[in-house]
Amino acid sequence: MFFHEIETERLLLKNISYEDRNFILDHFSNDTVNRYLFDAEPLSSIDEADEIIDFYIQPEPRIQHRWILTLKDNSEKIGTCGFHIWDKNKSCVDIGYDLQEKYWGQGLMSETLKPILDFAKHDMKVSQVRAHIYVGNPKSIRLVERFGFTFNGETELCQFRGQQYLHHIYTLDFSPSK
Repeated sequence: MFFHEIETERLLLKNISYEDRNFILDHFSNDTVNRYLFDAEPLSSIDEADEIIDFYIQPEPRIQHRWILTLKDNSEKIGTCGFHIWDKNKSCVDIGYDLQEKYWGQGLMSETLKPILDFAKHDMKVSQVRAHIYVGNPKSIRLVERFGFTFNGETELCQFRGQQYLHHIYTLDFSPSK
């Protein structure tokens, strides 16, 4: 299997599976988690959770993947992270991540991003990772900037619940010598 589990000091990044369906439903029906994810309505049924899982467990090779962030000390599921729109021809991929509010500010997403960015560079062999971030989400902007992402001047408007939300696109370019 190309996409494999990843372990950090405090976390196990577990490949998403149907055993995560209740967590996915609870997580993505939470208004706080969804506060900056302007790409879909909050989930309202287990069938919608299954649709998300179906999307991410397509047979490999695939252009998307999602991990469940699990605390190693108690196996609690606390968030997700992964890749979307892996364009092998252009050698780039989009990254996404989310975390339950009670774990914000503890360095867990920084701990998560380091190994998955290494995975993107060394295993996926991409030269660029892109993050689409709502301009009103300063914590996420600071997070990617700490990893060397820069605002590339591109923007997009996401339509959500009758309103438009401006997103900036941040990019991290891996130099060939690194």
